Amino acid sequence: MKLTFIGATHEVTGSCYFLEAAGKRFLVDCGMEQGPDQYENQDVPVPMSDIDFALLTHAHIDHSGNFPLAYARGFRGPIYATAATCDLCDIMLRDSAHIQTFEAEWRNRKARRNGQPEFVPAYTMEDALNVIQQFVPCDYHKIVQLADGIKVRFVDAGHLLGSSSIEIWITEDGVEKKIVFSGDIGNTDQPLIKDPEYLESADYVVMESTYGDRSHGERPDYVQELVDILRRTFKRHGNVVVPSFAVGRTQEMLYFLRKIKADNLLPEFPDFDVYVDSPLAVQATNIFKEHYVDCYDEEAMELLNQGINPIAFPGLKLSITSDESRAINFDEHYKVILSASGMCDAGRIKHHLKHNLWRENSTIVFVGYQAVGTLGRALLEGAKDVRLFGEEIHVSAEIVRLSGISGHADNEGLMRWASAFKEKPQRVFVTHGEDTVCTLFAERLKNELGYDTYAPFSGTVFDLVNNVLEKETEGIIIEHAKEKAKARKASGVYARLVAAGHRLLAVIRHNEGGANKDLARLADQINSLCDKWDR
Repeated sequence: MKLTFIGATHEVTGSCYFLEAAGKRFLVDCGMEQGPDQYENQDVPVPMSDIDFALLTHAHIDHSGNFPLAYARGFRGPIYATAATCDLCDIMLRDSAHIQTFEAEWRNRKARRNGQPEFVPAYTMEDALNVIQQFVPCDYHKIVQLADGIKVRFVDAGHLLGSSSIEIWITEDGVEKKIVFSGDIGNTDQPLIKDPEYLESADYVVMESTYGDRSHGERPDYVQELVDILRRTFKRHGNVVVPSFAVGRTQEMLYFLRKIKADNLLPEFPDFDVYVDSPLAVQATNIFKEHYVDCYDEEAMELLNQGINPIAFPGLKLSITSDESRAINFDEHYKVILSASGMCDAGRIKHHLKHNLWRENSTIVFVGYQAVGTLGRALLEGAKDVRLFGEEIHVSAEIVRLSGISGHADNEGLMRWASAFKEKPQRVFVTHGEDTVCTLFAERLKNELGYDTYAPFSGTVFDLVNNVLEKETEGIIIEHAKEKAKARKASGVYARLVAAGHRLLAVIRHNEGGANKDLARLADQINSLCDKWDR
């Protein structure tokens, strides 16, 4: 009965765990790493063809995104998840495969020009379509017997439609142990979905720590903040553009916008339009509508019982085709544009930014985390000019951040979840957080709750029967991440300067193969800047 930690160890993304128990080998999550990557991840220690089955906490790509890769490497077992998670993965894994293919085509065009070898995508659309057929929907709270000596139950984690914490009971050689995987624990009082459920017993807990070092603060009045933004923007005859993640955040924004219309909170502009310009977001919104019975909270269900769809309203327009997307910016009516991606680095949102960033009367509203190095982060930090589709765009629009919106529990929410166990678990493993956050939160659990805690690195193996480390590993830092690690130690404005330097290098790489006159002009601008500041 062994647990091996593979991904999301001292890092926020790439969730993956490998268990050997009761004669079976199985995975919990098989996520893709996203954003900055600091530590090397060990491979699953057996061929993928030897994996009997998998469990999935929720549909986000950093938990599910490598299942098509597992299929490509021979995995053919069932993947157990909630029904809503299965349906979301149906669209999200296909979208991920499309992105993989598109990126490979783009990179190979550049590679051919430079005589470089062909880039092979991590997986294909065929891999995604095939692995989707392996998903098995499970009901919340129902105990499912997966094999002799292994049974599981999914409970609502309150993070995303269909998200779950997973209870696993394992019996081997007369010894039974219960392991709980928290998944991503949700924030309370989110629109539409229920609050996270608390569990009362476990021998071992594998717990996330994404926001283990910070608080969301006092909950703002999001509806009133939006009303204020819409009012001043529409008075200027501008558009409100919202870079929004297709699954979760888009549906939350629709919930707020429906309330504004239903309660006539903007009487000066009662007939403003709302465009959802993302095929993935449109599909996800339909899935939200299908899973209201098992996933919606009391407030949303009360609306449904009155015959009111909580995420639909007059003036809502769904854009599917490219022609429909392009037409949005030629519609002069007052409007809100919700479009992906949430960090502005891909997708249709870039076109809407190109049409609106230069306009003083428009407003760009950020409603989610913006990673270092992304266009969204640059705009939030005050960039005056940005480059879109090879064109320099001056930023004249109002840039606003709707603070406090998060699908993750903060440090106090995590502590409430952890303190619900009536008896202390034998050990709590802290994962799914930034490097120092995992360590800090493990210490907090130890100091405040008296738990025996451990923050493992990838490759660590734990003996669940005897409660001992069978193999302890140290984090192997990735070479390109060393400078980033140094940058994290910098403070205040200097940290922003270092981040800007990394972004400049990325911009230089993105311009590889560009016109000589453009490259020469960029080099002259950089040298001029260096001459000014090289002290």
